[in-house]
Amino acid sequence: MTYSFRALMGACAVAAISTAAAAETITVATVNNGDMIRMQGLMAEFNARHPDIQVEWVTLEENVLRQKVTTDIATKGGQFDVLTIGTYEVPIWGKQGWLVSLNDLPPDYDADDILPAIRNGLTVDGELYAAPFYGESSMIMYRTDLMEKAGLTMPDAPSWAFVKEAAAKMTDKDAEVYGICLRGKAGWGENMAFLSAMANSYGTSWFDMDWKPQFDSEGWKAALTDYLDMMTNYGPPGASNNGFNENLALFQQGKCGMWIDATVAASFVTNPHDSTVADKVGFALAPDTGKGKRSNWLWAWNLAIPAGSQKVDAARTFVAWATSKDYAELVASKEGWANVPPGTRTSLYENPEYQKVPFAKMTLDSINAADPTNPAVDPVPYVGIQFVAIPEFQGIGTAVGQQFSAALAGSMTAEAALEAAQAFTTREMTRAGYIK
Repeated sequence: MTYSFRALMGACAVAAISTAAAAETITVATVNNGDMIRMQGLMAEFNARHPDIQVEWVTLEENVLRQKVTTDIATKGGQFDVLTIGTYEVPIWGKQGWLVSLNDLPPDYDADDILPAIRNGLTVDGELYAAPFYGESSMIMYRTDLMEKAGLTMPDAPSWAFVKEAAAKMTDKDAEVYGICLRGKAGWGENMAFLSAMANSYGTSWFDMDWKPQFDSEGWKAALTDYLDMMTNYGPPGASNNGFNENLALFQQGKCGMWIDATVAASFVTNPHDSTVADKVGFALAPDTGKGKRSNWLWAWNLAIPAGSQKVDAARTFVAWATSKDYAELVASKEGWANVPPGTRTSLYENPEYQKVPFAKMTLDSINAADPTNPAVDPVPYVGIQFVAIPEFQGIGTAVGQQFSAALAGSMTAEAALEAAQAFTTREMTRAGYIK
């Protein structure tokens, strides 16, 4: 009996060792945001379903992540099997053949359920090159009590003229309440994300169909002038240093009448544990000027498989799980529906439980109002709303952002900033061969 028991235990041990040896390890590079950290805490569910796949995480700050994965994928280094990349990278890298197509995800994944606006931004020539983990647009978050005090009613789809009027009436600098908080920190993904989307709504764009920069247009002049006027007169002090996180803190502290920024901020400003104004927040679409485009952007953090991976099947299995309907249900069961990664699937917004989340409908409406394949009033040769999906944009966008941030800080005029932006962008685009 003793011998048989030992033999059985020995056989089990050998089997366990064999299973461990057969398990394939994939390396996932990801950004250090709350949703991705949450996923790492829910991996027991994946491990139970897929004991043959081990996942190693490399979690990095956004700028470091972008640098490392760009270097790895450009050299086909094979360091990572799954990448967390943004809507900016997907069309560029997909076109260059750097990503594995995800058109063959299993039928129960239901790729047709992905919101069209998000899916279009991740598709190149009919091939889906990344699966969205969460999506966002931008919208107005505003103080309902201050709006009422100002004697105004926020429309669901306001104009920039209304926003300027409301910003003036909601400002009380003695009480450290500022009518409007907007991004001022320089960067292609900071102030230029906001200003590029704003410029679209003023009827202009980054480039015309011949790749000629448009900073000398009347639309850019009007957009930048209005932005500087609002921020100078009704914005918080030191706004040229404020990005998403700084404005989030100001809003949560009750210092902003309105804040136009990412829809994902809605769960933070309405969380009573973090926000002093959680029960006094309303939502509206990003403003327009009546020209046919609103000033909202489109972004998603996505999971993609680099062409250099030697473990594509295991990587595809992980990507399908992490961006599935089942994963949303898992998060809801552990953390509540308000914390489910937003902005990716039609079915989420059709779910009666999710519809109870106060910002769900406006988030969906904002995403649906964005079209990355047709971002401007006039035709443009690029894809992207708050960015231009060309490799050169990161450098150009940040340099232009520095000019506009300097104008906000008062060290140069709007006219000088636009002239500098036009000259710099023309020079860089000519050097890169876009302008002949």
